[in-house]
Amino acid sequence: MDQIATTILASGKSAVELALFVLLPIMIVMLSLMRWMESNGWLNRIVTLTAPLLKPFGLTGLGVFALIQVMMVSFAAPLATLAVMARTGSAPRHIAATLAMVLALAQANVVFPMAAAGLNIPMTLLIALGGGLLAAAATYYVFGRHLSLVELNNDQELMPETEPPRGMMAVIRRAGSDAWEIAIGALPLLVVALVAVNLVRLTGVIELLEAALAPAFLTLGYPPETLLLAITKYVAGGTAMMGIAMDQFANGLIGPQQINLLAGLLLCPLDVAGVAILLSAGKPVAAVAKPAIYGALVGVAFRVVCHGLLYL
Repeated sequence: MDQIATTILASGKSAVELALFVLLPIMIVMLSLMRWMESNGWLNRIVTLTAPLLKPFGLTGLGVFALIQVMMVSFAAPLATLAVMARTGSAPRHIAATLAMVLALAQANVVFPMAAAGLNIPMTLLIALGGGLLAAAATYYVFGRHLSLVELNNDQELMPETEPPRGMMAVIRRAGSDAWEIAIGALPLLVVALVAVNLVRLTGVIELLEAALAPAFLTLGYPPETLLLAITKYVAGGTAMMGIAMDQFANGLIGPQQINLLAGLLLCPLDVAGVAILLSAGKPVAAVAKPAIYGALVGVAFRVVCHGLLYL
């Protein structure tokens, strides 16, 4: 019993440190930048300039906005954009392409904190961008080609204008409030994930599975610790996986090379938790989940290959 209590306390301490001293400051900076760009109209200008370039991939202006949100804020940030697309009658085929892209991209709330573990952020984001656009195109032209292209309201190319904060301090305060909600919202999941994994470790099951599958992982060039990270990521989500990965890094079980190698496989919203959250944007979004997930798998496979070529 003492060992269980010690495990819970140690896991809770690790989760709090990760949420408050790694995730929170990084999200404050990224959200401040995002809110400043939004309040000055830069985001809508970027969308206006890039939307024609990304149109061949099946993306509209709102799709471009969703891309920026994932790569600068978090995987859940495009939820509002997807809800707008669903509410304003965007074509199902465009919604599917946007959802596939979001699922295949690398989410900022995991990417930027993992820089502390040696993650190459520019390369990770560049490869993720390629994978996201490939996912969108695969969905638009292949997996979702049967979906309708009829727009019920084609005037909604940009996000609705909101009342901008007045002054830089207001921008920072609003960003800080949003970042606090993200960090505190992630804390329970981090605690539960770390406690669950550490308790399972006490039983020796993880070690047995890793030992049994180690030859297969090593043949592919992946460390045996990939098993635990993959199970955590695809069941509990990227934030929970980040907690385990940072713990393994701190204990010397994996290094920067392994972190970068695994980035293509593990740093994306395509998991049970991520899909469930994004599909809550509305029935039109949930209706195109199947082709979008197929397209996202193509994008993630592309990312896995790219990271393998660079870091194996």
